[in-house]
Amino acid sequence: MTIKRFFPLRFAALIWLALAFGMFAVTPARADSISVQRASLQADGTGWSLDARFDFELNSSLEDAVNKGIPLYFTTDFEITRPRWYWFDEQPVSVSQSIRLSFQPLTREYRVSSGGLQLGFSTLSDALAVIKHVTSWHVIERNQVHSGETYTASVRMQLDVALMPKPFQIDAVNNRDWNLASDWKRFSFTVTDRAR
Repeated sequence: MTIKRFFPLRFAALIWLALAFGMFAVTPARADSISVQRASLQADGTGWSLDARFDFELNSSLEDAVNKGIPLYFTTDFEITRPRWYWFDEQPVSVSQSIRLSFQPLTREYRVSSGGLQLGFSTLSDALAVIKHVTSWHVIERNQVHSGETYTASVRMQLDVALMPKPFQIDAVNNRDWNLASDWKRFSFTVTDRAR
């Protein structure tokens, strides 16, 4: 009697565990993540510029925040490294740029700004399309790399909570809805004389 009772309970527990682990394996499938669709470097006369395309959507919490006038900052990081057998990897370049997304309730306009440049859009999707495409960003000076050498280039994008207004930073750090980031996208980059 005890064995017959024990087996169905044990079997049910195993099924429950399998389902629970299956659900946990699928749930954090990073629905709120940024994916790097492509990234490449082009010679630009004084060095190299980065072109990259990212893909993501704002969840309802982030969309609500923007529409309530809270600016969001998207930071793109780029670096190149070269392994050295005798020491730590060489990292001649490590740069970042941030793009600000905001909404102006009076004009009902979304604004994307970076440095001194500011663009206005009538829809959120149009504004996000600009943020998702990094183009002609000068990232490498020709004197920072050596001709003929091969480097590993890496790029990523993330919602930069640290640049938000202070009152919102604390809530954002503890709220999963504000976690929006990509993994590093890595690719090989061989220095040629075309930028020289």
